[in-house]
Amino acid sequence: MAELPHTGTEGAVGEFFILGLTSNGKQFRPSDWAERLCGVMSCFRPEGSGGRHAHLQFSPYVHPTVIDGVKAVVVNNALKKAEPLAYHFVVNFAKDNDLQVVDACFVELPGVPKV
Repeated sequence: MAELPHTGTEGAVGEFFILGLTSNGKQFRPSDWAERLCGVMSCFRPEGSGGRHAHLQFSPYVHPTVIDGVKAVVVNNALKKAEPLAYHFVVNFAKDNDLQVVDACFVELPGVPKV
């Protein structure tokens, strides 16, 4: 069973980030690594989602983003239940390439009323 490399547990929020930085802070190459990884994972999605053009979209479980100018991949922990081997592949990709993995968290914005 693959666990998150830095904590050994799944994040309480349900998502984590794989940052395009190695553990010693060097930028991971190639520069399009996040899009490539997400492209490979695009076929993993909840049944019935995506519609007619699903093959042209990233998976809702794994999608690219940029955090403070660093390319990253957002991974939803629901992937572990839906497709365990795909989840292991993503987690092991981060481990094998010595990439930083960070739990996602929600931060309330000041001045925004609670719903």
